[in-house]
Amino acid sequence: MTATLASCSLSGDKTVSGPWLDSSLPLEERVEAALGQMTLQEKVRVCYAKTKFMSPGVPRLGIPDVHYSDGPHGVRAEINPDDWGYAGWTTDSITAFPALTCLAATWNPWLANQYGAAVAEEAIARDKNVMLGPGVNIYRTPLNGRNFEYLGEDPCLAAQLATEYVKGMQANAVAACLKHYILNDQEEYRGHINVKVSERAFNEIYAAPFKAVVRDAELWSIMGSYNKYLGTHCSHNDTTLNQILKRDWGFDGMVVTDWGGCHNTDEAIFGGLDVEMGSYTNGLTSESAFGYDDYYLGSAYREKAERGEVPDSIINDKARRILRTLFRTTLAPERGQAAQATPEHFELARKIADEGIVLLKNDPFKGSKLLPLNADLYKSILVVGENATRSLCKGGGSSELKPRREVSPLEGLQQRFGKDKIRYAKGYVSGRPMYGHVDFIPPFTEDSLRAEAVAMAREADLVIYVGGLNKNHNQDCEGGDRLYYGLPFAQPKLIDELLQANPRMVIVLISGNAVEMPWVNRVPALVQSWYNGSAAGYALADILSGDVCPSGKTPFSYPTVLTDCPAHQHGTICYPGDSIDEEYLDDIFVGYRFHDLPQARKEAKAGFKLSPKTVRFPFGFGLSYTTFAYTQPVLFDHTLTPDGKGRVSGKVRVKNTGGMAGKETIQFYVGADRPSVERPVKELKGFIKLTLQPGEEKELTFIISAEDLMFWDETIHDWKFEPGKYRLYIGSSAADIKGEVSFTI
Repeated sequence: MTATLASCSLSGDKTVSGPWLDSSLPLEERVEAALGQMTLQEKVRVCYAKTKFMSPGVPRLGIPDVHYSDGPHGVRAEINPDDWGYAGWTTDSITAFPALTCLAATWNPWLANQYGAAVAEEAIARDKNVMLGPGVNIYRTPLNGRNFEYLGEDPCLAAQLATEYVKGMQANAVAACLKHYILNDQEEYRGHINVKVSERAFNEIYAAPFKAVVRDAELWSIMGSYNKYLGTHCSHNDTTLNQILKRDWGFDGMVVTDWGGCHNTDEAIFGGLDVEMGSYTNGLTSESAFGYDDYYLGSAYREKAERGEVPDSIINDKARRILRTLFRTTLAPERGQAAQATPEHFELARKIADEGIVLLKNDPFKGSKLLPLNADLYKSILVVGENATRSLCKGGGSSELKPRREVSPLEGLQQRFGKDKIRYAKGYVSGRPMYGHVDFIPPFTEDSLRAEAVAMAREADLVIYVGGLNKNHNQDCEGGDRLYYGLPFAQPKLIDELLQANPRMVIVLISGNAVEMPWVNRVPALVQSWYNGSAAGYALADILSGDVCPSGKTPFSYPTVLTDCPAHQHGTICYPGDSIDEEYLDDIFVGYRFHDLPQARKEAKAGFKLSPKTVRFPFGFGLSYTTFAYTQPVLFDHTLTPDGKGRVSGKVRVKNTGGMAGKETIQFYVGADRPSVERPVKELKGFIKLTLQPGEEKELTFIISAEDLMFWDETIHDWKFEPGKYRLYIGSSAADIKGEVSFTI
């Protein structure tokens, strides 16, 4: 190997030289050069933590440590080296970007790319080179406490947005650590539950977004999940890591445990794990007297390696993957700029929130719609709800953020409409955002707050209710699931009494999950907001005022009642499991794939009578202040053959027929007419978000490949392309199909 020597200075007078430090050399040359200089002990030592959020490099060779940070919505405040307390820095305030449910609701891959790039810039400013996110676990149940960190119920939507997020981040030489691989779709029993799922559902639903990001974004790191699959924990699971991820998908990055996710030295060595973090804790809270060398990949691994019980191929493979990560990030030829809590990042956070907020309902009230809000019509506007003032960056577990600036909904509305016009009543209280337990709220406190808000509502011209969930334990929070589908903290009673006092009301739900809405038919206007971070209040005011035309679309279905959700139709073994095993008896019929089925077929699957309207708001749904018209889709190229070669192409035109500029997301679904196996009526295969001025019309082209038509055949254990008749559906949501066209292979 011919190479130029490069060097770096260590502490004192020592200088290290070596081709591995020459950033002009190809990546693999640098990796092999460094690997050839490492001792056995150094190859082992890079495989486990040296602090809570750091694993070691090779100081002797000038190779730095790996610095991790929680995400994915921003860089978490600095944690103490050896416990879970915050370090108390004054320089770690950052931009809080909207939660990933909001990003999913934008249906905008370009924004996802900008999001990832901006978080990377803030990571560089904080000397982090691995960001723990994004998450692409599937929204299977609205009770999952961590759904707010994920990208919805559909693998196509999650894959496209996560791919662009990762591309944006890694373009700045910060590694995204995709999580939680795999089947970590709930928090209840997450540390040990063994998930049983059909081979087909595993591949078509749960593995699909991970595979897409690995393939299309050339992912650099991935996090193993806490739960088990096939009886083995997923942080060291030979099937999911060695066979599927590394062999079948060609992943060449490093596998990191979730914190405390490692349980066995032999499985860690031989099961595909590369870096062990956070062991001898429960992942978030408890400490122990054990040191880092006591980790499963610590001294026990080193001793086995020194005795010759671990093949060199495994030892070297782990070290190579870690070296690749360092040479792609900290030691990359170029890195992105360092930028922390900048005005540009604040405006990006606002834009993401603007495009993610979903208008769910906007019916006329006494002859006219309440939204967009014309404040000139009202002398007094009452804002009710704790979420109007509560910091929603606090709590939630590892994604908790320390924003330099956080604009609350109340502040945003006051700035937009005037402080003199807007009054505020708290209405309810929820207690402190604590991990693992909740505050007790005395009933007399609930009663007095409710009575005050209702009395003020009677005197107001308009009520804006800002409630929903928050990041307390048993809400949208890591470490525990929601206990029920309805709104917490006596909000249903509060909403009912407010509507009786003043039916001229706009409800704004802030959450990362769907909720039960028994009051929905009585509410004229309903807005789904999210944990929208630094610019949350400004974005809400943008939408309510009409300064921004709403364009968000739901990234998951809203079941009418909890038993309308397929994960809740087969007893506790289907969710949350019996604490030992859990069986995904809903199979491939997650979300709209289930709601699309004819009623009789749904009830046959459930085994009991379901509500006539099983979905309150469908997947991909969102209203606008303008209107759009679609033409019938037309095919103009049909070269797809039974052997899977060629393609089907077509076009459709969309026009803004209203009086306001707006954005519309055109969704492309495909379904098979007479498949040889049971399949959903249709499945999302692509989408495009358009900006259209009033009267403007644009033509879109679409392409269908053989891959879009495949299903996982459990008889051959592989993807199968099946000739036959198919339908392409063009829709504004999964339930609002504007046109369809059939074709035969």
